[in-house]
Amino acid sequence: MSRIATPATIADAPAAAQPLLDAVNKQLGVVPNMFRLISNSPQTLEAFLGIGTALGKGALPAATRERIALAVAEVNGCNYCLSAHTYLGKNLAKLDDAEITANRSGASNDPKAHAAVRFAAKLVRERGQVSEADLSAVKLAGYTEAQVLEIILHVAVNTFTNYVNEALKTDIDFPVVEARKAA
Repeated sequence: MSRIATPATIADAPAAAQPLLDAVNKQLGVVPNMFRLISNSPQTLEAFLGIGTALGKGALPAATRERIALAVAEVNGCNYCLSAHTYLGKNLAKLDDAEITANRSGASNDPKAHAAVRFAAKLVRERGQVSEADLSAVKLAGYTEAQVLEIILHVAVNTFTNYVNEALKTDIDFPVVEARKAA
């Protein structure tokens, strides 16, 4: 059970959050527990959704974004995000089981995506303290400086959701996937 109240419906959420949750419902066809939990702070929900909208317009493909989310969730030991992004990775980004396993290990079976996922996992493990060689590797794989910044922001926003879900024990509403062991 979540440590703070999760509005049961959109109508139960704070009034300022209701239009935001309606938009999530229109986009996803459902409002996952995490969004309803975050709606306790309409400003936090608005900021989170705004970052997501901006990153959705970025240069990283959806599959790479899901790969990064899986790697970050595994490093941070977030079962909610592992469950959600395994589901999204399979059903929306069309990642196969081997790829999802690789992503959870901070890797990818796609050579270019491998560099992004490896860099993202290292950012989390090293709390941003990556080397010049780490940065060079992701750039040599074909990522622009703008895309490197997008990778960093994906790490940050996924770390935010990992922390929300772990600190507040969000009830998992996806097929459950458990972290191997938090790093």
